[in-house]
Amino acid sequence: MLRSVWVCGVVLLTSVAAAAAPAGVVYEGKQGPGKGKHIVLVAGDEEYRSEEMLPQLAKILAQHHGFKCTVLFSIDKKDGTINPNQNDNIPGLEALKTADLAILFLRFRNLPDEQMKHLAEYIESGKPIIGLRTSTHAFNNPGSKEYGRYTWTSKSPDYEGGFGRQVLGETWISHHGRHGSQSTRGVLNEKQKDHPILRGIQDGDIWGPTDVYGVRLPLPGDSTPLVFGQVLEGMKPTDKPVEGKQNDPMMPIAWTKSYKGAQGKPARVFCSTCASSQDFESEGLRRLLVNAAYWALGMEDQIPAKSKVDIVGEYKANPFRTGGYVKGLKPADHALQP
Repeated sequence: MLRSVWVCGVVLLTSVAAAAAPAGVVYEGKQGPGKGKHIVLVAGDEEYRSEEMLPQLAKILAQHHGFKCTVLFSIDKKDGTINPNQNDNIPGLEALKTADLAILFLRFRNLPDEQMKHLAEYIESGKPIIGLRTSTHAFNNPGSKEYGRYTWTSKSPDYEGGFGRQVLGETWISHHGRHGSQSTRGVLNEKQKDHPILRGIQDGDIWGPTDVYGVRLPLPGDSTPLVFGQVLEGMKPTDKPVEGKQNDPMMPIAWTKSYKGAQGKPARVFCSTCASSQDFESEGLRRLLVNAAYWALGMEDQIPAKSKVDIVGEYKANPFRTGGYVKGLKPADHALQP
């Protein structure tokens, strides 16, 4: 009897502790052009280690550029640890109410309406959005009467392809490069080489071991490709480009567009399908995403000739694979050490 009471007490205390734990991690901005701006970054994918990559992006934006950054995670309901496989729980999304920019790295999330409400309000607000890698298929919530249209397979006549297609420019289509055996080299769109997002970036500066995603061409609306993904024969940046149709034409891996939400205000949107935690070891990709944050916020005039994108603290990216996340971590474990 006493043992049963003790076990129940431990379970109750564990549940209370999980509920009371901070929903995310906040990095207060140092001095820089971003001072006074709030960026909310939302991680939730099972494969490409967004829970590693987004905290490091947030640290760079806060420490080198002055932005206040809040990072939110998929959280295990039982113990409050970061669990990308928990696809129906991202606490703390109310932080989007004070966000000037949302950066989303999500995959097949099926959030309850009370959480999805905060995302939907932001998406439709006219504020800027950056979507990374699997955010083209961010949501899988067809059963929601209120928010089902955001699902990646949406067949709604006025919202085909859901959030990915309508907001970012494409939903999930295919692996264009061979997953796990053909890496990606970034080639700039010659017509857009002077775009502020590409400032300080040259052909080949962007490389990642993840493969190129397939998209339908041309991308919809006012989508403007900035970087194309050259499929390489292997998993090294020095590998040769694949010959033939895989690179003719090359698929865009980074582009801009606009999205007019329910409130009627056009939002600036940037999408990059090259963005895993390993991809982020590329200085060129880090610079692309930092520049994109400035542009999305209408601060393109303040993008330096070569944005500072040095790694903050320690960063060891784990290989992309389903279920390959580091278990037992809580959001507080990503806090900057004094």
